Amino acid sequence: MDQPPLTALRAFEAAARHLSFSRAAEELHVTPAALSFQIKQLEAHLGQPVFQRAHRSLSLTPLGQTLLPGIRAGFEQIAAAWHEAQRSLSATRLVLTAGPAFTSKWLSPRLFGFARAHPEIELRLVASLRLMDLERDGIDIAIRYGLPGGQGQVCHDLMPHDWHAPMMSPEMAERFPTPESLHDAPLLHMHDLDFIKPTPDWPGWFRAAGLGKPPPGGAAFSHHDHAIDAAVGGAGIIIGRWSVSHDHLAAGRLVAPFPLSLTGNAAFRFLCRSGQEDRPHIRAFRDWLDAEIAQMDPMHEGRIFLDDW
Repeated sequence: MDQPPLTALRAFEAAARHLSFSRAAEELHVTPAALSFQIKQLEAHLGQPVFQRAHRSLSLTPLGQTLLPGIRAGFEQIAAAWHEAQRSLSATRLVLTAGPAFTSKWLSPRLFGFARAHPEIELRLVASLRLMDLERDGIDIAIRYGLPGGQGQVCHDLMPHDWHAPMMSPEMAERFPTPESLHDAPLLHMHDLDFIKPTPDWPGWFRAAGLGKPPPGGAAFSHHDHAIDAAVGGAGIIIGRWSVSHDHLAAGRLVAPFPLSLTGNAAFRFLCRSGQEDRPHIRAFRDWLDAEIAQMDPMHEGRIFLDDW
């Protein structure tokens, strides 16, 4: 029997991993209709379905369960061989992924210093919040904000003493000089940290401050850096994160006038695959990050920190 097209096998593996045609299609950069067609091609070659389709759910048939391990192992071997070939062609390349807020507000303004110190390293930067498989996606280093975890990876906390507090322009601080006055302030909301519990947001800060509930309404942002830009421009007040707001605070474009600050276990973390941490280029970048962070003003003086609220 002829083997099915490689694209059909790739579509099957992604759909089986996500148990979702739409998420698999997004990963493979095809339309859901195109992915569904590829799955049907595979099923036509086999003569039987590999997925059990139900209303809003997807599961593997017994045949699909039999097929999946070998297909997955095959693609993992292909990916590993490809990545090793790429590394052999460009031993100087370092591929880094970081979130948009960290990239735009902290990393990008400092990268010239790394490039000047290490002209032999070709740095490739992917600004994304998408969860990535470091091996499959060819990523050397990932910088992610979140809770501890991750098997098969080396994890190094970059900013373990991060804190969250109301941040605003100096002009806005004159208009709203007390925590109580925030009941009448234009509050800006961010949803990039909703996965962290308790969430360092306006309801959490108001609760910790004994102010009841925050006023309803206000613009909402999916990306932290966009909310920071809005606050710098005077559009409203944010629960800002010291790590990515540091440079604006240091320059006086933002102020954090109220001492109460929320902390917790979430932090920026440096991730790489186990066994890769001592590669010269990875070690050089990690050492550079640590040195840059050590120069930051922690801005802890006068702050009151709460790790549960």
